Amino acid sequence: MKGVFALAPIAVASTVSARTFTVRNNCAYTARPGLFTDPNVGPTRPDQPTGWEAAPEWTLQGDGNLDYYDVSLVDGFNIPMAITNNVNYPVADCPVDLTATCPGELASAAGCASACFANLDGNQQDSANCCSGSHSTPNTCPPDGVQSYDLFKGACLNSYAYAYDESSGTALWTCDSSLNADYTLTFCP
Repeated sequence: MKGVFALAPIAVASTVSARTFTVRNNCAYTARPGLFTDPNVGPTRPDQPTGWEAAPEWTLQGDGNLDYYDVSLVDGFNIPMAITNNVNYPVADCPVDLTATCPGELASAAGCASACFANLDGNQQDSANCCSGSHSTPNTCPPDGVQSYDLFKGACLNSYAYAYDESSGTALWTCDSSLNADYTLTFCP
């Protein structure tokens, strides 16, 4: 029985690969990427506004032995950012500050909300802006039905601007997992 237990850690260790994630802040202000900003949840209540809406996202060693990564603006925008890697695969980014061009109905204390997050059509449960309810498939939720799509995608071509943005070809990026890419997230690139 000792032999079986001795082999189990070796088998697990052989599938593990080291990755480095680096976070850089080139902004003229402090960015706190690890701060949970919903003051309504948890035992402590940080003194931060809600609305950290732009989100860098990764799935490592996903389907097809690929890393998937994107900068999501599905909930909105609050800080310019870029995801780069050391193996020269595409950059996912929203490098511009959208708060300057954010229309009043989307403006928030922390940035620029998406039409879904701002609840522009008044029904997030069945909304073309949220791709929910009767709009919950790529066919029933095309980008031209999402009120904030042109604002976000026009300024941030290499970002994920709404729930089914994969069809744009510039939303969800992949990298061969066997390359063991290291990733850098840069605020205000």
